Amino acid sequence: MNIVEFDQDALRAGNTFKVNDTKYGSGQVAIIGGSRLFHGAPILSLKCASRLTGMTFFSSFEQDREVAEKLKANLSSFVWVDRDDVDSYVEKSDAVLIGPGLMRSHTKENNFVCDAEGDRTRTITLGLFKKFPNKRWIVDGGSLQVVSPDEMPKGAAITPNEKEFEMLFGEKQEKELENRAVQLKKITEKFGLTVLTKGEVNMVVGEGDAFVIRGGNEGLVKGGVGDVIAGTAIGLAAKNDLSWSLSAASYLVKKAAERLAAKAGFMFNADDLADEVPLVWGELVGFGG
Repeated sequence: MNIVEFDQDALRAGNTFKVNDTKYGSGQVAIIGGSRLFHGAPILSLKCASRLTGMTFFSSFEQDREVAEKLKANLSSFVWVDRDDVDSYVEKSDAVLIGPGLMRSHTKENNFVCDAEGDRTRTITLGLFKKFPNKRWIVDGGSLQVVSPDEMPKGAAITPNEKEFEMLFGEKQEKELENRAVQLKKITEKFGLTVLTKGEVNMVVGEGDAFVIRGGNEGLVKGGVGDVIAGTAIGLAAKNDLSWSLSAASYLVKKAAERLAAKAGFMFNADDLADEVPLVWGELVGFGG
């Protein structure tokens, strides 16, 4: 396995936008998440995904209609899907992101024992995995914290932070890049997953090479950044493989952070990143590639 630096050339190589594409030509994705406590997380993911795909579907299993109103008040470029219709929209989507904003409370960590709210997230997540095992999945947020690696569909992608990584695999994420590449390769071979690890240097390992993504700055150590990466990645995954999509999303977010820091130092947040990512894309890739 080679360790490859993900750069602008790699970003351009995966660009799938075409000038004459219809709204279906750029793909369709579904995002499942949101709760009364975490309604901001799916907004960030939706904002990013909806700028990359022809159609973005969203569903929340939260019964409180106030959640729906908060989402709709902040963003209109998505299709709200009633929870009873989720299956049909997941089925016709090219890729699915599950987890941003879903509840994940634990009574005991490491063995995936949850309270009632976390158990509900687990039941919903496993139910969809069972119905659609061959779908292109990105597992994030609440779902990532209540499902064990051997319960995830083969070929799915996961986006753990360092704490989640240790919870999932019972070991700390390696700091040294060569060691981390070996560590992640063992995981991908054992569970059939694509893994994004985040930090000062991000790394993505799937079936092929290990992609290293450098850059960014201290401004990225803020809540919601993972939701921006996940939303950008699922938008790209509508027409690209998961390893490239996660690498490209990481690269774009790090470059967006650098642009924002040049304007106003590190005083930016995840909302600013979500707005800056498409500007970075336009600058580095250009319309139509």
